[in-house]
Amino acid sequence: MSTLIHALFNLNQVLPQLVAQYGNLVYIGMFIVIFVETGLVVFPFLPGDSLLFLSGSIAAMTTHPLNPLILIVSLSIAAIVGDTVNFEIGSRFGQYLTESPRWRRFIKPKNIAEAQKFFEKHGSVAIFLGRFMPLIRTFIPFTAGISKMAYHKFILYNMLGGISWVVIAVLSGYFFGNIPVVQVHFELIMVSIIVISLLPAVIISLRKKKTTALTAEVEEQDNQD
Repeated sequence: MSTLIHALFNLNQVLPQLVAQYGNLVYIGMFIVIFVETGLVVFPFLPGDSLLFLSGSIAAMTTHPLNPLILIVSLSIAAIVGDTVNFEIGSRFGQYLTESPRWRRFIKPKNIAEAQKFFEKHGSVAIFLGRFMPLIRTFIPFTAGISKMAYHKFILYNMLGGISWVVIAVLSGYFFGNIPVVQVHFELIMVSIIVISLLPAVIISLRKKKTTALTAEVEEQDNQD
């Protein structure tokens, strides 16, 4: 277990070695990691952003066999199917899992509360925005399932979010991952990607606050009149 954890959090060293040793079989391993992170609510800590970015940078190297198109297609499918499974788990077993003392050790009430707050604030678009936010990404579809969100709405935002997340992360790695300064400061770059990923949610939140403030101001003026 400790070896697996070390590998997951030292991807910039481990993944190139795995690609060199196992070739195309690595696609299967990456598919599983992305599926598990997005599909199983007890694994929010898996490094999906890092994996996508790094796989894109490796695909840009002529010495490695990874194909960016195969990465985008296969990992987009993994992300979409993962969120769909997570949604179904939330819909069918969410109440039991969040109330069971056994599962509450793995499904932290704090994380569920944050996801619910985010979902309530942004509505259906939270499914899309949540893709770009670590931890929230895993709990949003689960929360949507608990909330009995209409499946046709969920699957639309699920597909848009899953494809966008994978395309942006993989192509960012493909075009920028092999720049020397990026390689030297890989961990810092990943933190930067996470911060940038949070910007859409922040912008939408600020716009809503501004709209709410303006509405309240108009209503106050009307009352005074």
